[in-house]
Amino acid sequence: MPGVPWPLRVLVALLALFCPLSSLAVGATSGESALQSAPLIVANRTIIVLRGPIAGYTAEERAANSMQRIDEALESDPNPAISFADHETATRVLLGGKHMFLVTRLDIDEQAGETTQLVAEEAGKRLSMAIGERREQRSFRYLAIATSIAAAATLIYGLAVWLLYRGSRRLGRRASMAAQSRARKLHIGNVYSVTKRLIALVAWVIAVVMTSAWIAFVLKRFPYTRAWGEHLAGNLIDIVERVALAISNAVPGLLLVAIIILLARTLIGIAKVFFDRVEAGNIRVAWLDADTIRPTRRIFAIVVWIFALAMAYPYLPGAHTDAFKGLSVLIGVMISLGGASIIGQAFSGLSLMYMRAFRKGDYVRIGDTEGTVMELGMFATRIRTGLGEEVTLPNATIMTQTTRNYSRAVPGTGYIVDTVVTIGYSTPWRQVHAMLEEAAARTADIAKTPPPFVRQTSLSDYYVEYRLIAYTPLEKPVPRADVLNRLHGQIQDVFNEYGVQIMSPHYMMDPESPQVVPKENWHAPPAKPPGQS
Repeated sequence: MPGVPWPLRVLVALLALFCPLSSLAVGATSGESALQSAPLIVANRTIIVLRGPIAGYTAEERAANSMQRIDEALESDPNPAISFADHETATRVLLGGKHMFLVTRLDIDEQAGETTQLVAEEAGKRLSMAIGERREQRSFRYLAIATSIAAAATLIYGLAVWLLYRGSRRLGRRASMAAQSRARKLHIGNVYSVTKRLIALVAWVIAVVMTSAWIAFVLKRFPYTRAWGEHLAGNLIDIVERVALAISNAVPGLLLVAIIILLARTLIGIAKVFFDRVEAGNIRVAWLDADTIRPTRRIFAIVVWIFALAMAYPYLPGAHTDAFKGLSVLIGVMISLGGASIIGQAFSGLSLMYMRAFRKGDYVRIGDTEGTVMELGMFATRIRTGLGEEVTLPNATIMTQTTRNYSRAVPGTGYIVDTVVTIGYSTPWRQVHAMLEEAAARTADIAKTPPPFVRQTSLSDYYVEYRLIAYTPLEKPVPRADVLNRLHGQIQDVFNEYGVQIMSPHYMMDPESPQVVPKENWHAPPAKPPGQS
């Protein structure tokens, strides 16, 4: 860089990190691999791209020779006049009446309507700007003023970034709290972090635009980097124009999408009023009741939103682009591969809701799990056991297992309590029935009405299976476990009192004496009789 002061060289080296030279060459050689090409650069501004070979000169030789002539002309006359002269099928560019370079038909694009004269005139304009910038970059006064302006712009930029940072954080907190408060009223999930991140994203976009504008402004202050600044500013303006044009083109489609969403929400709102009245009992519909209102409401909302999405899809910005179509195909494949089990669980949940096998609050036994139904969801069912555990069962698993509902046997609240004992054939079955019924009568929280009863559920090879079935008005699963505990204790006491052993003998021989516990040994140490602490 002959004639460039060293401080400016350092500044150029730092700013070049932001704007590589290779990206700023005007009319570079892309798409012209069949021809040689070399840019003619004056004061870091590309004047023209010369091509070759022509008349035995390569493109690089043409550019080097032209640059040498321009340097010599400017050394003798810092402000020469630019003129043009026709030369056969080419146009000459002159400085102070001296030939600098020749624009030939090889240097133009005739298919784009260019002529050698038009290209030469455009090159002359850029050469005139480069000559002026060459004079400016040799002026210490000009560079001092430009540095002062750049420093002031940098201070303003730093202050603006700081204000943007503080303002976005404060605005983000206030807007997020307001959005979260509004979301609670509408029974929507947590939107605090989403709102805060959205405001932060907007702040980052503004900061990037401000940074690009500041870099372009600073670069344009110095003659040697002015071309870079103009290029960066032009790109920034072009991006803004494209974004503004895209937004203006998308507005009609977005309005239609908003109308479709509004209609869908209105339809769902009208249906909600209907379903609420059915749920409250104001309207009676044969195919709807309190158990099926919830799934029916969900199915209706899902169908409406799917239909609305299908209607709004063509009007979404970029819906017709290949990228959007590819993304849609990718999402479809992901749903097809990974959503089969989810859809199966959802259909199982809907089936359970419409089958009305159980509802929230019922006491059920599903496979090996027994307890109170806490939630019947679309994908899984939560059950609270008598031991305080919460078991989550996938709905698809429930569909393949036997479900026993102990809350449906007797009208009203409460549920069935049952237990099984096996007694040998040597004990009269009537005595066993009476003892089990007496044990139930002694147990607290066993209802008198309906009365407990006993059923012989199996006649095995060596014993009879007796099932005691009683009813308790309790509703929670933990007390039911206590009721079963007390019932089992009473059964053992009654059988011991009457000298009947509880065992399932696989006969080798009868025991010499009945396997019972005498009453005086019921509270053998460390057990303590009632009333003793």
